[in-house]
Amino acid sequence: MSLADSFKRQLAMKYRLYYKVCRKCGARNPMSAEKCRRCKSRDLREKHRLMTAKK
Repeated sequence: MSLADSFKRQLAMKYRLYYKVCRKCGARNPMSAEKCRRCKSRDLREKHRLMTAKK
């Protein structure tokens, strides 16, 4: 999949960068989540989105 198309690039970034991570079990959850889907903990954080180039 070529990421030259801006729509495809934005869609890929949405799914790769915008989600919440449970601090207790590490599960990935949607941004709208209030509780973890796996362990039911309310201790969620947003994924760190530091954009760096790969070496």
